[in-house]
Amino acid sequence: MTQETAASFGQRLGRVLRHWRSTKADARRAFPDATLEAVAQAITAGERTHRGEVRFIVEKALPADEIWDGVTNRQRALALFADYGVWDTEDNCGVLIYVNLADHKVDIVADRGIDRKIDTGTWQTVCRTMTDGFRRGDFHQAALAAVEQVNSLLREHFPADGERPNELPDHPIML
Repeated sequence: MTQETAASFGQRLGRVLRHWRSTKADARRAFPDATLEAVAQAITAGERTHRGEVRFIVEKALPADEIWDGVTNRQRALALFADYGVWDTEDNCGVLIYVNLADHKVDIVADRGIDRKIDTGTWQTVCRTMTDGFRRGDFHQAALAAVEQVNSLLREHFPADGERPNELPDHPIML
């Protein structure tokens, strides 16, 4: 085994162990019911001011086979974007905020209608808002600040144009 192969194996094993040790209790401490409800309310309020549809998914850890296969945070976010139908909105205006607690990473996936107007660097800034807050242990305020940033971007680029149905549930999903 080469030194590079050993290092890669060690990184994979470390990631598997980090995910394996991540518990539902850890996730609930980071995102208690009050925080999840506040995020849902922020999404609902924001969606009244723009045409976007926002989903917020928190995952305590990836399944072991996905970790071992090297699935990245971005790949997982894209899979969840599809699995939860965030892409399936009338105006192609779905946005997924994905939080992976075990990896301490956040990813945002925007549907093609939004992706044309808001660049990757802007989404990375929103992700940094969350990860910086998470590092300080302030999951509640960091999540709300990020949702507000997303709502603000959507208000700017996709302002509300009258009554419309809520196409996706607003309450966060805990996996």
